[in-house]
Amino acid sequence: VQLQASGGGTVQVGGSLRLSCAASGTFSTIKLMAWYRQLPMRQRELVASVRNISDTRYSNDVKGRFTVSRDIARDSIYLQMDNLKPEDTGVYYCNAHIRPIDDHLWRNYWGQGTLVTVSS
Repeated sequence: VQLQASGGGTVQVGGSLRLSCAASGTFSTIKLMAWYRQLPMRQRELVASVRNISDTRYSNDVKGRFTVSRDIARDSIYLQMDNLKPEDTGVYYCNAHIRPIDDHLWRNYWGQGTLVTVSS
């Protein structure tokens, strides 16, 4: 099972970016997908998560500016980031709780990070 993230880049303050992440491989179910980020000099933190289409959670720092969505048919998660601030600069990681084929346990998977830079 692999998670492939894309969509990072450099944007000016107030701009927007859209991150995408797709799961691939052999698995039976995805329970939850999420975005985390690691800001400079800080530990990795949860940005937003989506359990199904409507059950979404956000950190207080991004609430009202970021929108997380999930395409169950495409095993994908997206993060629409609007009104970006310099303090949003960091590496963003997608995460998923997945049960692989022939496995009775849920496994935690991470995508490669994608760098988001917000310039003032």
